[in-house]
Amino acid sequence: MQHLTAPELAALINDPARSTPLLLDVRESWEFETCHIAGAVSMPMRSIPARLAELDDAAAVICICHHGARSMQVAHFLEQQGFTDVTNLTGGVHAWAQQVDNAMPVY
Repeated sequence: MQHLTAPELAALINDPARSTPLLLDVRESWEFETCHIAGAVSMPMRSIPARLAELDDAAAVICICHHGARSMQVAHFLEQQGFTDVTNLTGGVHAWAQQVDNAMPVY
C-alpha cells in the first residue's frame, strides 16, 4: 500500500497530465455530507465487501477517511482482494482541510 499526503494528492488532482484516480471516501454518509474532497465517491467502510464489484481492481484507488485509519484498513482489504494500485490518504480529510482547503468544514 502506498501513502500520500494531502498536498501530494492536491498536486496529483491538479496535474492535467495525469488521470485522476478513484477517490474512495469510506466514511459514513453523514461525514461525507459534512465535508468531502471534490470528486470523491462515498462508499462507507462497512459497505465495501458487498459493493466490491462496483470497483475496478485495475484502477488507481485512493482511500480517504477522517484521519486515515479506516481508509488504511480498506486499502489493505482491497489489496487482499487483488487491487494493485491502492493508496491511503495520510491524515484523511482532516489533513486536507488543514493543509489544502482551509474553507472545508472540520469535525
